[in-house]
Amino acid sequence: MLRVRPDPTDPRLTRRVAGLDHTGARVETAVTVERPLTLYLNGQEIVTMMTILDRPEDLAIGYLLNQGMLKRDDRVTVVDYDEDLGVVVVRTERQTNFEQKLKKKTLTSGCAQGTAFGDLMEDFASVRLPATAVLRTSWLYRLLHRINTLPSLYLEAGAIHGCALCREDQPIVYMEDVGRHNAVDKIAGWMFREGEGPEDKIFYTTGRLTSEMVIKTVRMGIPILVSRSGFTAWGVELAREANLTLIGRCKGKRFIALAGESRIVFDADLNYVPEESAKHWRKNSAEAQGQEANADEG
Repeated sequence: MLRVRPDPTDPRLTRRVAGLDHTGARVETAVTVERPLTLYLNGQEIVTMMTILDRPEDLAIGYLLNQGMLKRDDRVTVVDYDEDLGVVVVRTERQTNFEQKLKKKTLTSGCAQGTAFGDLMEDFASVRLPATAVLRTSWLYRLLHRINTLPSLYLEAGAIHGCALCREDQPIVYMEDVGRHNAVDKIAGWMFREGEGPEDKIFYTTGRLTSEMVIKTVRMGIPILVSRSGFTAWGVELAREANLTLIGRCKGKRFIALAGESRIVFDADLNYVPEESAKHWRKNSAEAQGQEANADEG
């Protein structure tokens, strides 16, 4: 069922680094490798982002879609990636020129490279999320268990965020990156390239439910957004405006829904829902504190 998943064994994505632990003993640990990727659209340089570079084509397409530079009905003719140069070039049939828009940028609360040009909310108000979408809590709990037990770079090295595109209780695509917005954009790009519709999907993220995360989910047309982390006030306000089902602090059998609650069907028996096991997310208790802080802050 899972069509795309992380590959923690890929030697390009992590590196072993020696250091000292809290007792002064010598240790060696895996760290995530990030690299710059410069994106061009039809010959125009758009942005340089820091990424793990595992799916540059999906990241490029998704970034352009979520920034409104690429339209859903655009025909992409070429996506060229040069690994040596760290460059990806997207070409479309439609002529584009974003020189003026790129001069106006707004700092968002996304971690790592978190800037977006001033038209981030373009078309936001016109999106109509499907009212028929449903989230059963029985799906949600099974989905969380399946995501938490996936092999991942997060478990291997930490310092990374994960996002999943899901249908009912099954993850379809799981993407990771140093910034949660990169992981979101990779999924948006994959959906565009594969022709995958958003109407019956659930979006899961390890990151905070900020305005940027809500806007991107709404622009993608996905009606349900779930996170193990918390909310920002503007994120909640925008979710209510768009009728996006917004569920946060989702760990074990606990969660809080602050928008779009009418889509939720409470059909799970909580007596049979286990609390989240730390081993699903951490290798040891020492990593737990630092990585939990990273998940909530990024």
